[in-house]
Amino acid sequence: MRCFTVLGPSQTGKSTLVDKLGSLEGAAKKSVTPYGLGVAEFSFMGENWCALDASGSIEALAHTQDALLASDACILCVSPNPDEAVLAAPYLRVVEASGTPCIIFINKIDEPKGRIRDIIAALQDYCGHPLVMRQVPIREGDQIVGVIDLISERAWRYREGQTSTLVKIPEELIEREHEARAELLEHLSEFDDWLLEELIEDHEPANDAVFSISTRVLRENKVMPVMVGAASHNNGVMRLMKALRHEAPPVAALRKRLAAASGAKETALMAVGFHAYHRQNVGKTVLLRALDGGLKQGAQLGGSGLGALQEPGSGKAAGSGDQEPGQVFAAVKSDHLTAPSVLTADKAVATPDWTTAPTPMVERVLAPENERDETKLSGTLAKIAETDQGLTVTQEEGTGAQLVAVQGPVHLRDLIRTLSEVFKIAVSERPPSAAYRETITKKAEVHYRHRKQTGGAGQFADVKLSIHPNGRGDGFTFDETVKGGAVPRNFIPAVEAGAREALAKGPLGFQVIDAGVTLTDGQHHSVDSNEFAFRAAGRMGVHQALGEAAPVLMQPIYRIEFHIPSVFSGSLVPIVSSFKGQVLGFDRDDSARGWDVFRALIPGHALDELSHSLRSATQGIGWFSREFDHFEELYGKEADAIVRAHGNGAE
Repeated sequence: MRCFTVLGPSQTGKSTLVDKLGSLEGAAKKSVTPYGLGVAEFSFMGENWCALDASGSIEALAHTQDALLASDACILCVSPNPDEAVLAAPYLRVVEASGTPCIIFINKIDEPKGRIRDIIAALQDYCGHPLVMRQVPIREGDQIVGVIDLISERAWRYREGQTSTLVKIPEELIEREHEARAELLEHLSEFDDWLLEELIEDHEPANDAVFSISTRVLRENKVMPVMVGAASHNNGVMRLMKALRHEAPPVAALRKRLAAASGAKETALMAVGFHAYHRQNVGKTVLLRALDGGLKQGAQLGGSGLGALQEPGSGKAAGSGDQEPGQVFAAVKSDHLTAPSVLTADKAVATPDWTTAPTPMVERVLAPENERDETKLSGTLAKIAETDQGLTVTQEEGTGAQLVAVQGPVHLRDLIRTLSEVFKIAVSERPPSAAYRETITKKAEVHYRHRKQTGGAGQFADVKLSIHPNGRGDGFTFDETVKGGAVPRNFIPAVEAGAREALAKGPLGFQVIDAGVTLTDGQHHSVDSNEFAFRAAGRMGVHQALGEAAPVLMQPIYRIEFHIPSVFSGSLVPIVSSFKGQVLGFDRDDSARGWDVFRALIPGHALDELSHSLRSATQGIGWFSREFDHFEELYGKEADAIVRAHGNGAE
């Protein structure tokens, strides 16, 4: 079986294209996973094929990456509008990082929005590979009614609902065809010395030779050929499928590519896990592609035996025989497997770096509506995170509640639906509370005596403490200048422990940071003094001193790295300013053509709204990563409102 992925932005007709490709010679077996990955199995010209239809949502980009891990080649479906080329930028970035041979298909050319040349030029701004036009459109007025293939130099005219018919190249297009073919040959000659010599000597190379060179450079991932069509009318679909059949590399090339990327021995690689999800009453299902023969139920893979195997398109039980190299299949009751994974018989080896999921931008706290599900929710989220690399699960600071980081609102909705429908856990969600702190701005001294008399032994501890601000980022410090044994040495650590406890919640209601405490003097009783008493004295003394040391609210500041196409860099300056952030600058992204890395400092309370603003400003395709940088003071009405809402002013 041969396998390819169809990917691209939403509304470019990917699913329609997969349907038409799968129905060229009969009906395909189709299914769609809960994460939106379509799987279609079909036959074409005596060969078995599997098409992976990746979701066009940018929030599902992690699943698109994983699908490429199992693909011999891919088709990038794009809009015929040059102004929408930027929407393909994230997918070009992923394809190039993965090293997957790619054919670009300009779909919906029955709705032309610009010249093919302009579309290719706009896409080239975001692609390091040369984009090579393989077809010249035949136009009648504003309509594209056929194409000329630049390798075979033959023309086809589209017929509604039927295969195209071979026609003579229109006289008025002969010169244009010669010009475009010359450009094609020039591109290909950069990767073939023989062809370069033929062109230098002004020889016309044979079509068969050009076709062989074109096949080789695609398999070697040197260029991206560009083809056109309108899948909804079945136009250009047959030509595209034939190009895949003749030019896409075999599964052995994928195995070699994965071995090189993972550092594993090529002959040891048995399969690749590229998608996983949970089903009610079934458990975890993992989609795999065999890289070698000998895989069947019970066979050793990834360090344990394979469970029951199913056909991914129909869900029916797979045959009892071995899965052949290239075969795509689903494994259930194989909980040791996950995705993405590159598997030998004994273990899972490291997946390539490019399979790392995009950084989640939206955080939400999930709480079960039924308290009895509290423990179950924690374990279930960890289980889901194993099958969804775009999801991270931690705990909210302070409350310990389940904190999830997701790609966006659609991803969050799908997660909540999975919890409800598959695991029967109903949850509510809310934004996490910002991690505010407080500090002190002046020195204060206090004399505190702890005395308590009960029926038995009493408690006595007397301490004199000095509290002072520390430098930003210096944290808590403790010192003592006690003389003459006024406070016995064995009680001093208890005073420090009490001071630390007092700093856990200051006068404003938040943890106190960057403060120092000095024990200067004290008294003790030979019978009633003990560690507990001095700990209490340290705690209460520091608590009293904090109120006299002019406490001030501190807000967290994060260092943000925005990853955006260069055309959007200017739009980030007003966004950062609107959140009272600070622009640090930007650089070209060396890892992706046409992209910038834009850096800024942003207050923590703005991060949730920041994700929405960024998506809006970049047509949904920009993302950011964050790292805590420092705390800074916050004054005025904004600080008062925060203290009332979250601190000691909260009810």
